[in-house]
Amino acid sequence: MATDNRLIIVSGLSGSGKSIALHALEDLGYYCIDNMPAALLSSLIEEVTKPGESAAHRIAVGVDARNRRENLVALPEKIDALQASGLQTDLLFLQASDDVLLKRYGETRRRHPLASGDDDLRAAIERERDLLGPVINAADLVIDTSRSSIYELADAIRDRVDRRESRSLSILLQSFGFKHGIPADADFVFDLRCLPNPYWRAGLRSLNGLDQKVGEFLDAQDAFVNMYGDILRFLQTWIPEYIKVNRSYLTVALGCTGGQHRSVYMTRKLAEALSQSHDKIHTRHNELTSHSANSS
Repeated sequence: MATDNRLIIVSGLSGSGKSIALHALEDLGYYCIDNMPAALLSSLIEEVTKPGESAAHRIAVGVDARNRRENLVALPEKIDALQASGLQTDLLFLQASDDVLLKRYGETRRRHPLASGDDDLRAAIERERDLLGPVINAADLVIDTSRSSIYELADAIRDRVDRRESRSLSILLQSFGFKHGIPADADFVFDLRCLPNPYWRAGLRSLNGLDQKVGEFLDAQDAFVNMYGDILRFLQTWIPEYIKVNRSYLTVALGCTGGQHRSVYMTRKLAEALSQSHDKIHTRHNELTSHSANSS
């Protein structure tokens, strides 16, 4: 199989944004198929990549809980075989909190694909989580869309998934506020709540960690400088180990109380330092009004 072929498998919970992700990939030029039987994945790849004018080199398929349980369990092994054949394969898993999924279904009045006459919606979601357990455990990238707009999800698909080069590690540093909950898609979580808080300083409360005055205040605090150094050394030590094992994605979450000052500046400062030795450092600030995200 040609090494320039690429497959992205999109899975996840119903209502979490799988269709949006596939539409975004289709707009990027991928040959997309939704609700793909996992057992037919190898046959599909063999068929659509046959040499000729209509051969597809960038393929995206949606695989959900309507598959047979045994086929979902076997999916990670099937992906390993495809990768061994030279096909660059990413398994993307989308999820959201139960309350968010319930709200989305209430707004659209759609029927959950696993709901039956005896099941309420919450029970169907719980059953779906159980069925997709083997898939999320094998996922290269998990994205929690609980607080993401459709545009933010499409941006993440484009910037982190489509633009990731083969055998490269896409790193996301995201700030958050503990009072809003810990991001469910983080690989590492660092708690910054012990650091001096600019919120209690006159003139800084209305600012955020992207403002120069907040950075100057934090850089003058020994505790902040020490924690910054410790986290940076930790990441510089372990990122190469993730690269060695061909990990495709790494998500690091940095949290303070409200997600406005300490975590935002720490995220920005770490991204600037890591970008000196690693390409594609993405940042996201979950609690800022603009939900700003970029690549350093």
